[in-house]
Amino acid sequence: MNELSCFPPIINRATRTLILGTMPGQASLEAQQYYAHPRNQFWPMMEALFSIRCSWPYAKRTAELLKAGVGVWDVLQSCVREGSLDSAIKSDSVVVNDFATLLDRCPRLDQIVFNGAMAERLFHRHSAPKLQQRAELEQVKLMPKLTRMPSTSPANATLSFAAKLDQWAIIRPKKPS
Repeated sequence: MNELSCFPPIINRATRTLILGTMPGQASLEAQQYYAHPRNQFWPMMEALFSIRCSWPYAKRTAELLKAGVGVWDVLQSCVREGSLDSAIKSDSVVVNDFATLLDRCPRLDQIVFNGAMAERLFHRHSAPKLQQRAELEQVKLMPKLTRMPSTSPANATLSFAAKLDQWAIIRPKKPS
């Protein structure tokens, strides 16, 4: 079993929406890029939502995400896992990322979107209680809105791309009426 570490967050002070995965898969770790597996639907989803071309270099895609107010990170800072499946994560090995510091660095953050059920479950189990306690003690802003999306992973083939896209559309900024 391998101990894995996540990448730094892709965020800036203007980030409004943060997409949280669980931990990068093997293809992403090898490429040192979020969502690098060729069958992962994350980048095609971002292309459909924000016109960020899948064919662009990774640095340009991430810069365009930031321009759109979207950040990317993972719930876990590190874990032990064999392969790429979230279900293979050893539960006693998880170390979560520091979301209190992230919230301080992203003052406009108003929405956290989980890329799949495991990311949501781990966040609620390990991070949400600490953030709630911090908000009460320090009288800081409560957590942003939390929403689970269907996973873009190739392991999640239960929904079509169109059905996933329909749900993921909530991350697009609202147009003024």
